[in-house]
Amino acid sequence: MLYSELKCSPEILQAVERMGFTEMTEVQEKAIPVMMAGKDVIAKAPTGTGKTCAFGIPIIERINPESNKPQAVILAPTRELAQQIAEELTELAHFLPKVRIVCVYGGANIQRQAEKLKKGCQIVVATPGRLMDHMHHKNIDVSAVTSIVLDEADEMLNMGFYKDVRRIIDSMKARKSLCMFSATISREV
Repeated sequence: MLYSELKCSPEILQAVERMGFTEMTEVQEKAIPVMMAGKDVIAKAPTGTGKTCAFGIPIIERINPESNKPQAVILAPTRELAQQIAEELTELAHFLPKVRIVCVYGGANIQRQAEKLKKGCQIVVATPGRLMDHMHHKNIDVSAVTSIVLDEADEMLNMGFYKDVRRIIDSMKARKSLCMFSATISREV
């Protein structure tokens, strides 16, 4: 399926074209419409198949850019993956200047991250431990978060983040969808 056939905003289609993508991968073709309908998704697809676009497009499409409260949280197991996801989401939102994405992860200045969160954003990309820190310090209001994505869910849980992830999910009372994307999915996940 071609991206041009996707029922989404012209700004997203323009961004996808700018990124050099024309045809969807299998995971994108299967996950995007389901997520756009607001349903939960568990997707297993090899690394490099465009999982970030598969969840990024529906996330960006469904947020309200007029609100400064986070509406979507994407959890990643490592700082490097969180940064990579945030960069790709920023590219997808290139023609939507009101959409703000903040990336928070351990090993970086927590105060600077807190300032970015206080300025407002609609999407937060985070590692579980650092998101818990920001929630504990009341740097982030998760009351309007309706979508949660666990990227590389298997790896995150193998690294011992199960309790943190569970706590984070349980704290987001407005949650309407929970999606998991991973290169491998174990029975436990």
